[in-house]
Amino acid sequence: MTARQTLQVNINIKSSAATESMSIGELADRFGLATHVLRHWEAMGLLSPAERINGRRRYTTAHIARVAVIVRGKAGGFSLEQLREVLDAPDRPRRRMLLREQHAELERRIEEIEASKTLIEHALDCEVADFTRCPGFRRLVERLTDTADVVPLAPAEQAPPGHAGVGPSCRS
Repeated sequence: MTARQTLQVNINIKSSAATESMSIGELADRFGLATHVLRHWEAMGLLSPAERINGRRRYTTAHIARVAVIVRGKAGGFSLEQLREVLDAPDRPRRRMLLREQHAELERRIEEIEASKTLIEHALDCEVADFTRCPGFRRLVERLTDTADVVPLAPAEQAPPGHAGVGPSCRS
């Protein structure tokens, strides 16, 4: 009688490409997007599935980075056309030029947002019933608009007595 030998073979039926592959729903879920958004981006030329299996789109982990760029780019003010241009730039110098332009635009928008925030903070803290008549608010507006065209307060529009337009309730 011969000894029976058993050969044990571990077979992973999922290839590494398959484990990196995901459906459109799985990719969309990673970013909290609806699948129609990814389909729209495909139509715009921003995204294309790695392959189709049984007619279904399959994406790889490489698509995660591309979708992240699109999501963050849109949040930063890029249009889909601008994003396509950046992602498909023919070379590094062209891509850097496009990114520098967008960076300058973001810096400009950040300055505008900071100016708006300053006005809102003043209005929140101001004790004048109509904060637009507050001398401190008017000075802020004048500084933020950087013009001499701001109309000074008329005597009837003066802040209430004791309100000098300074202090914790009136940032200037």
